[in-house]
Amino acid sequence: PGAWSNVFARESQMDIMAAAAKVDPLEFRLRNASDERLHRVLKAASDAFGWKAGAGPSGQGRAIAAGLDAGTYCALAAEVAVDRKTGAITVKRVVVAQDMGLVINPEGAKMQMEGCINMGLGYVLSEELKFRGGDIIDRNFDTYELPRFAAVPQIETILIKNDDLAPQGGGEPAIVPMGAVIANAVFDATGVRMYRLPMTPERVLAAMKGA
Repeated sequence: PGAWSNVFARESQMDIMAAAAKVDPLEFRLRNASDERLHRVLKAASDAFGWKAGAGPSGQGRAIAAGLDAGTYCALAAEVAVDRKTGAITVKRVVVAQDMGLVINPEGAKMQMEGCINMGLGYVLSEELKFRGGDIIDRNFDTYELPRFAAVPQIETILIKNDDLAPQGGGEPAIVPMGAVIANAVFDATGVRMYRLPMTPERVLAAMKGA
């Protein structure tokens, strides 16, 4: 249960350090990691994405993040656009590369990865329980906003061949880096760092005004 929050913090911090060092965020990760499986997913995602190296914020609205969950390594590369008048984030594209060992059902695995991206959109952009004292304010879906089909970005899935490793988890790994990759992409687009999820338009607009 802590993987989502921990990876959001860690992969955001990785981008903060890369920007401070004026190093491309992908290069920064590859330089400072020795795990071969991590390298493979990062390279596969960035190659498929068509990564253009450059220190952030580059104004491109692109980012990369990686995570490990249930024995599976996963890297995401994403592109976003941010409306500077409203603070609304549009996720345009997500490429996900996953090393889950021996893949028994590739189509099923890819569907799980796509589902993780779509579910992650809600966590990242809109889903939040609000409280007043000890009372939960959000009691229905009129205020608890789930992502709709119109919000679904272009998704590309890549399974890394690793038949020497027993099958690993496939239900949740791709959702784990979603918060980080979108927050990092927002930083790359705007120069503003978001530290809290969900990144609602109101929070993004307030952050841009306060920058």
